[in-house]
Amino acid sequence: MKTSNTKTPKSVLIAGPCVIESLENLRSIATKLQPLANNERLDFYFKASFDKANRTSLESYRGPGLEKGLEMLQIIKDEFGYKILTDVHESYQASVAAKVADILQIPAFLCRQTDLIVAVSQTNAIVNIKKGQFMNPKDMQYSVLKALKTRDSSIQSPTHETALKNGVWLCERGSSFGYGNLVVDMRSLKIMREFAPVIFDATHSVQM
Repeated sequence: MKTSNTKTPKSVLIAGPCVIESLENLRSIATKLQPLANNERLDFYFKASFDKANRTSLESYRGPGLEKGLEMLQIIKDEFGYKILTDVHESYQASVAAKVADILQIPAFLCRQTDLIVAVSQTNAIVNIKKGQFMNPKDMQYSVLKALKTRDSSIQSPTHETALKNGVWLCERGSSFGYGNLVVDMRSLKIMREFAPVIFDATHSVQM
């Protein structure tokens, strides 16, 4: 994503492990990402999840949980100076996670959940809403508007400029193309840019 509120726009880069496995693992990954984080042309965010609440199997590893996960992310933030992105799945997590995270991400399957969007938008963190695989990209404007109106009740319609100013982003992560297939309709990027800055999650967008 290109930000457009500076004279020399930087590309936003979000990188890190899918889920927190251990502090040692976080430190190892954070160290390897330093060349990217130190690149003056990039606005870098370190991403990791404290809980993957939508795993397919009940036996699958989900993460260390809210408290321990945030403690480890705070250590990475302090030691490396990185800005942090993490995702939240329930409304009560938002205010706690925002004490550590600079961006709070709303998972794709939850992109229409009003209570979650409102809770995240009531924090000072940037809101990053992932487009559901089932969503028309144009309809993501309604999720953006929920976030914007939470932050400024006078806003009546979402625009790219207004969303950028109020810290509300969208994330493209592919669209369902039959059962078990994800593809990327690149038109989605242009459509969603009309009403919000857009991140492209290339790592999750294509699955066959």
